[in-house]
Amino acid sequence: MLSSAGRTYKTYVGQQVWLALAQSPARFCLHDRLRSGPLALSIRFFFASALRRDLDGGLKIAQDAVCEGLGLNDNRIIEAHLYKQVDKADPRIEVSLSFIHPPRHSA
Repeated sequence: MLSSAGRTYKTYVGQQVWLALAQSPARFCLHDRLRSGPLALSIRFFFASALRRDLDGGLKIAQDAVCEGLGLNDNRIIEAHLYKQVDKADPRIEVSLSFIHPPRHSA
């Protein structure tokens, strides 16, 4: 169950992702491509302290927020990379979503 603060955060992130996509000159091509194949998600967490949170604790909410902002089902993500760093002055997350070429199956 997501807390009220979690829901607010998720909505805010989704809106920021949607705005970034909407302002991109390649938005239509990107949106079509995002819907057409498997994706990899990379998240770099910058915490105020190394002991503040677990690395995987923010994965689900960040993944859901990004995917909802793009109008995607998060089951499209087949690969995830998580990184934990410390930045006392500017705690944040940086997210990257990449296209993955499906593996070729031999006959």
